[in-house]
Formats: sequence, structure tokens, C-alpha cells
Amino acid sequence: MAIGRLDSDERRRAIVDAAVPLFARNGFAGTTTRELAAAAGVSEALLFRHFPSKQSLYREILARACEGDPAYEKLATLPPSTATLVGIVRFMVRRFVLGAEAERHEIDLRMRLILHSILEDGGYARELFAAVAPHVVPLFSASLKAAEAAGDLAPLPADGANRFWFAHHVAAMMAFAFLPPDGVIPYQGSVDRLADDAADFILRGIGMNEAAIAASHGEPAFPSAAD
Repeated sequence: MAIGRLDSDERRRAIVDAAVPLFARNGFAGTTTRELAAAAGVSEALLFRHFPSKQSLYREILARACEGDPAYEKLATLPPSTATLVGIVRFMVRRFVLGAEAERHEIDLRMRLILHSILEDGGYARELFAAVAPHVVPLFSASLKAAEAAGDLAPLPADGANRFWFAHHVAAMMAFAFLPPDGVIPYQGSVDRLADDAADFILRGIGMNEAAIAASHGEPAFPSAAD
């Protein structure tokens, strides 16, 4: 599909949009510049004019994966608290496992990019997680301390950042399991119920008590800043 007459920024974005599904399907090493150019409807020479290497194109994909996410903007408004801790966990699980219809395709592509990266040199996944961490981990860790002070969380020796990544692993692995159309794990129950059960499982794992977990049921994934 030819891109047509676009200005430089529009053409770069069109090339990136065409490249993401290829990298998600074939991985970085398995995608050629000829395939990238063909998918974008441009010559290899024009592709290289905008992106001198596959690595530079890959980095552009990474940068756009981290920019302007409303979830990060919402996180910045929340105070450290038990409610914020619960909100982060429930939001993360539901976004990965369920996802809004409008963003489901985007999430699936991102998860496939991460999987291919891990199977190759890990560069994309490593940089993506490094970029995401400053937006989430400090608030998560502070909320662990706030929940502990409120009597909602048992003190645990595990580092706060590690507890965030342990929680992330559960949500991400479930998302990976749902990438094929029919999934790969014989889960029981609806996907919506699975997301709630997984969030409760994570909350118990990071030390939250049953009373606080029960009190969180029915609350929105992200509590308001006023909460």
C-alpha cells in the first residue's frame, strides 16, 4: 500500500505503523528492510533516509510505545495509598488480559514485540520496561508502605520494585497465554472473572490482607485522586 505524498513526520509515522505488525509477527532479526519498505509502500532508499537502520526504526517504535499514555498521566495524580495500590494491580491485570476494544489490537502487538524481543537479544523489552518503571514503580513502592502503615498489608522482605515486577509477570503471562485466538491455557470461568481472580491472587502475594482485598471489590481500576 503506497503512502502517497506526506510530509516528513507523517511519512515517518506511516513507516512505523507499517513496521510494527511485521516486527510483532517475525521479530527484529526475522524482518528484512525489503519487507519493511514494501509494507510501508516506499523504496528501501527512502526507508533508510528516514531510518538509517532497523535499530533506529525499532527505537522509534519503543519511544512511541511510551509516549502520551493517559494511564501514566492518571498515575501521576494519585497519592500513595492502599486504594492506589489496589488500583494499579487491578488496572494492570484488566488492561493486559481484557483491554478496551479500541486498544486490544495495540496491546496484542506490543505483547508480541516483547515476546520476540525476549527470544532474541531482549533489547526492546529491556528498554521498554526501563522506560515504564519510573512512571509506576516509585508510586507502587510508596503505596506498599502506605498500605502497611494503614494495617492493610503485611510487611514482607521482598523489595517494593521486585513486588511490582512479580505482579507484572502474572498479568503479562496471562496476556501472552491469550495471544492466540483460542488461548493456550484451559482456564475455568469467564475472562472477566479471571482478571478479578488474578488481581486478588497478586494482592495476596504482595502481602495485602483479606479484609482490604474484599473492601476493594467493586472499586474502579483507578481510584480518583481525591480517594
